[in-house]
Formats: sequence, C-alpha cells, structure tokens
Amino acid sequence: MLQLAKKSLFVQVMIGLALGIAVGMFFPTEAQTLKPLGDGFIKLIKMLIAPIVFCVVVSGITGAGDLKKVGRVGFKAIVYFEIVTTFALVLGLFLAYQSGIGDGMNVDPKGLDASAMAAYTERVHGLQSTGPVAFLMNLIPSTAMDAFAKGDILQVLVFSILFGSALNMVRDSAGTVIRFIHEAGHVLFRIMGIIVRLAPIGVFGAIAFTIAKYGVGSLQQLGGLVLMFYVTCAIFVLGVLGGILKLVSGLSIFQFLRYLREELSVVLGTASSDAVLPQIMRKLEHMGIKDSTVGLVIPTGYSFNLDGFSIYLTLAAVFIAHATNTPLSMIDLLTILAVSLVTSKGAHGIPGSAIVILAATLSAIPAIPVIGLVLVLSVDWFMGIARALTNLIGNCVATVVVARWEKDINLERARNVIGGKEGFEFAGTKAAADTTPAV
Repeated sequence: MLQLAKKSLFVQVMIGLALGIAVGMFFPTEAQTLKPLGDGFIKLIKMLIAPIVFCVVVSGITGAGDLKKVGRVGFKAIVYFEIVTTFALVLGLFLAYQSGIGDGMNVDPKGLDASAMAAYTERVHGLQSTGPVAFLMNLIPSTAMDAFAKGDILQVLVFSILFGSALNMVRDSAGTVIRFIHEAGHVLFRIMGIIVRLAPIGVFGAIAFTIAKYGVGSLQQLGGLVLMFYVTCAIFVLGVLGGILKLVSGLSIFQFLRYLREELSVVLGTASSDAVLPQIMRKLEHMGIKDSTVGLVIPTGYSFNLDGFSIYLTLAAVFIAHATNTPLSMIDLLTILAVSLVTSKGAHGIPGSAIVILAATLSAIPAIPVIGLVLVLSVDWFMGIARALTNLIGNCVATVVVARWEKDINLERARNVIGGKEGFEFAGTKAAADTTPAV
C-alpha cells in the first residue's frame, strides 16, 4: 500500500482528501488557516495556463500545416459545443421541473437576507450591461501581453491563433521561432509536472478549509438540491456523453473516466478544472489524438462548452422558483432556456461566475425573484465540484468526437490506452505516442 501511494497520484490525492475532511471536522479552527494551501496550488497552476495554451495552439497550427483544417476543426468544435450545451440545459430544466425540487420550502423572498448578495451586485450589473457586441469586443485584448497578464484564455486563444497562422505562412524563414515555441512548451510542461505533484497538499488544504467553514451540515441544509444536481450531472455524463462517445468512437465512457481518474480526483478536491488543463491535454495526446486538435478544442471548450455549468443554471433557476412558490408557465421555462444558452458562454474566468451568471440569468426572467439566490449560496461550493467535473469530462469527450470527425485519432491506440494496456506518466514532456490517424 505504501509503494502504491508513492507511485499513484490518484491515491495520494484521495489520502489528502480524506485527511482534509477529518481535519475540517475535528479541528475546524486550525483547518480554516489551511486555505492558502489550496489557493496557492491553484495559483501555481494558473500561472502557467496562458503560456502553455499559447505554445500548444501555435505548435498545433504550425504542425497542422493546412490553415483550412484549423478553421474546419474550430468550426466543428463550436457547432458541437452548441448542440451538447443545449442538451445539458434542457436536461437540467426538465428534471428540475418534473421532480418538483424545492417544492414545500415556502420561502418568502421578502424575508431573505439581501446583504448576502451584496458582493455580487456590482458584477451582475456589469455583466448585464454587456451584449453580443461587447462580448465579441472583449475577445480582443488591449495588448498581447495584457491577455497573458489577465490569464484570459479566450483572449490568449485569439492571439495564439493569429500568431500561429502568421507563423505558418512564413514557416520557411521562421524555423527557429517554431522550434523555440515547441521547446518552450516542453519546458513549461516539465514545470507543470513538478507542480502537479503538489496536488495532494492543495486538495488537503482546500477541503479542510471548506468543511471547517461550511460544515458537513451545509450539505444537509439543501441536500435535495445538491443530490439532484449530482444525479443530473451523472445522467448527463453516463447517458448523453457516454452515448455520444460510444456512437462516434466506440469507446467506453467508464474506461475513459478511469483513464482520467487522477485529474478528476484533483478537480474533486479543488472544485476547479483549471488545475488539470495541461495534464488533460497531454493525456488526450497520449491516447492518440493529434496535438493540433487537442490544442484547439480544449482551450476553446473551457469557455464555450460548460456542460455542468449549463445544468446548474436551469436546475437552480427552477429550484428557486419552486422554493419561493413562483409559478412557472411554459413561456417562463422557454425563457430560462433561451437566456441560459446565451449567459452560459464565456462564464469561465468571471470571478464568482456561478452566482454572477445565475443572477444575470434570473434578472432576465421577471417571474423569479433574484434574491432567491441566497438559498443556494451555502451549497454553491459543493455544487461547484460537480460543475467542474462535468465541464472537464464534456470537454474531453468533445475532443475525442472532433478528432474522430477529422480522422485525427488512432482508435486502436485509444482503446489500448484507456483499457489500461499502455500506462501514462506525466513527466512534463510530450508523450511518445504514435498519433497516426486511423481511417
């Protein structure tokens, strides 16, 4: 067992998770001082995400050679994201409405503490003032360096695509630049390999603080909502995503999840999918997916393919309506669906995004009292775990699907890898995988 714990990051993270729960329960005062461990781990990861995305996308575009193929992959990814996100929104809306989640709480909106929402009010007003044009303008960074300084993935992605495309046009005279970016990516992944080993400590600090602050009882306070959200996410992952994965590639969702278990365990403890973005990209490449496809689909999906977040929006909106005895007509339900389809895009990167975007969504539906958000504040972190897990799995499945459409995946290798016949070690270097596409 000791040898297994030394070798397996998954086992180490699970040990950190268990110790964090124990410390949070039995030593709550001390546990609240451990928050910097989790925050520090996330900051170390985020420090490298922007430059890694730049190197991966640029290397992918220069490696693809054909700019038409780059555009085709991006277009297919966006179309897929829109279709699957809509499925997630409809599923959350349907199950929430049919289950009657929140019925019987009989909460009077006038009796809720509005001060709990004060921290989000300014951001909600700022978000409401934006529209499609403002959203598109925000894709363009003030300067190239500003995008990296803010860590805005969408802005970094836009600059990376432009830089990679231009580099591809002058590749005969820019060999040195192409090699430099390629090797710089290897160095950054080596750094990430070092940081990832700290995941058990980060998970320990994050979960200890959370249990100490909110208590296990916070799960019981709105247990029905939390349970319903987890069940809905499980149905979506195993049913919708599993069905898509099987239909398009013939791969098993259970084997796929087992292959990603270390990354999923880190997300479980930190409630953040940012913490595993670089490692996920390497694992997908190791499966036999071309790095150019991985480099385009995954970063784009982090802002446009938020499946778990979409389920959360519709489920929470209906829950608040039921809890406050607000009747919902078919028009109200369709409005929730339409507004959520827009507000869910680009939510990644907005501080306190879940509550802020939910508030903006409810503000567009007069029938539902926005103050009802206070009801979900205490359990938002616990729901955030399922949100992040579902978002991450959705983006990984999307990468497999787009790669299959483009014939950019070696399916035989993928079956062997997720079946456990070929191991993976995140050493920070490009996996020595034969990524020759299987026709």
